[in-house]
Amino acid sequence: MWSWKSIQFRIDGDDKQIKFGEIMNNTSLIAPLMLDLEGLELTQEEKEILRHPFVGAVIFFSRNYESVEQLEGLVRQIRAATQKELLICVDHEGGRVQRFRSGFTELPAIAGLGNLVEDGSELDEYSLQMAYQHGWLMAAEVRAMGIDFSFAPVLDINYGVSEVIGDRSFSHDPQRVSQLSRRYIEGMRTAGMASTGKHFPGHGAVREDSHLEIPVDRRSREKIWSADIIPFKALVKSGMDAIMPAHVIYPEVDQKPAGFSSVWLQDVLRKDLAFDGVIFSDDLTMEGASVMGGFTERAEAALEAGCDMILVCNQRAGAIEIMDQANIQMDSESVKQSGRRLSRMKGKPFMNRSALLDSKHWAEAVEQISELA
Repeated sequence: MWSWKSIQFRIDGDDKQIKFGEIMNNTSLIAPLMLDLEGLELTQEEKEILRHPFVGAVIFFSRNYESVEQLEGLVRQIRAATQKELLICVDHEGGRVQRFRSGFTELPAIAGLGNLVEDGSELDEYSLQMAYQHGWLMAAEVRAMGIDFSFAPVLDINYGVSEVIGDRSFSHDPQRVSQLSRRYIEGMRTAGMASTGKHFPGHGAVREDSHLEIPVDRRSREKIWSADIIPFKALVKSGMDAIMPAHVIYPEVDQKPAGFSSVWLQDVLRKDLAFDGVIFSDDLTMEGASVMGGFTERAEAALEAGCDMILVCNQRAGAIEIMDQANIQMDSESVKQSGRRLSRMKGKPFMNRSALLDSKHWAEAVEQISELA
């Protein structure tokens, strides 16, 4: 069954017609576009946007959070706005990157986990258990709100040069990153949350912040394989659910940023590493993505390279441009396959917030993680 729809939007005082195009009447597959919201509740425009056939996910930022009660209401509004499958997610790592503060446990940056044991020493059971607890507590508090997942963990190596990564990384030791992230993901899964390793194949060796600049990592393929790839390879083998590539150019491998490169996403990630999970683009509005052209060109290039879902955040006009102009064939086999992969990111059944706060595990985790902080 096919249908035509169109909706009138207002951007900066100007009307813009969005043509929905022909779409399948299939609400079970998750569409490939992730968008953000303006504030604490859905606007009428956003309710209409969520029904667009390209839109399959919503990501929260700090501006979308005021209180636990408000967030619960916003999640309900989103779920009620459309009958189709829709993912809801957030960047909630801890440390500098924690979108929800008041009413949530203050999570320390994960670098503290890597620092529990001195350099050169083997990780002990306490360090690994703390990684598990950190992952569980983060995921449990997010899942209890009805949010499907947080983009975590960071698998980048901390070389001491990247301020945007820095203490968001477990360690400067690839083996330590692998071990800690494996336990962290086990904690996430216990709380019903799928994992996303970022930023493939590694953002830690470049000084530039891809939000603001176009980073270029001129290391050899061998150098990258001997360190940065190790955590990704290890976690793929243990069943990591999703990966987010970096907006970084590695000219010794390909001239395109990793998130737009079929060499990185198809040849390396899908073939060499045998990864069959979800590939999320990083935010297409970041400066590191600008080398691919305008928003429509970026969206089409990322999907063509192999991304299952593209993120377009903090740029409503750009998102609408993509919805209006991007050549995304919703009935193509590749989009259907991506939709099936994306369905694995839905949160598994978990307790509500009241039950969580009454649980012994939550009380123990909060106490232990607070001591780490």
